[in-house]
Amino acid sequence: MSSSEGKGWVKERVEALAGGPLDVVDVGPGVGTYAKLLAGPSVGRIVGIEIFEPYVTTYRLHEYYDEIIIGDVREVELPSTDVVILGDVAEHMTEEQALDLWARSAAAARRAVYLSIPIVHYPQGEIEGNEHEHHVVDDWDHDKVMSAFPGIGRYFTGNEVGVYERLTS
Repeated sequence: MSSSEGKGWVKERVEALAGGPLDVVDVGPGVGTYAKLLAGPSVGRIVGIEIFEPYVTTYRLHEYYDEIIIGDVREVELPSTDVVILGDVAEHMTEEQALDLWARSAAAARRAVYLSIPIVHYPQGEIEGNEHEHHVVDDWDHDKVMSAFPGIGRYFTGNEVGVYERLTS
């Protein structure tokens, strides 16, 4: 389960975008945090892209998501949507792969992309038999995120996690 830092900020920002129900793609839903957090009139449909199929059953993701796509987001085509949430996934891939995902997310999102990422040294290994939980890049910091990921406007920084917004419209 990821840190709670910045989750409320994402909820506020998504609700501020909504002129009606939004479609959301949540990349790496894990335990379903964003689906639970965003449940309500601001979100009409939410799709999760999960690399580790056992999480779908363990965390009952079908109860919270309208659709679950099983696959590696580095290889899966992102569906067209209003909002893409990259909730604590970029640190699980190389910087090049994270930047590619950021660009593809911006192309898929009609309104905004949100990136939540540890901004302190945060090593992590396998969890619950999921080797994809390993942090490939464990030394992101706020300045590095700001210089590496183009298009960031507003952001929230906590003690461990930064959340970054890229408006796409």
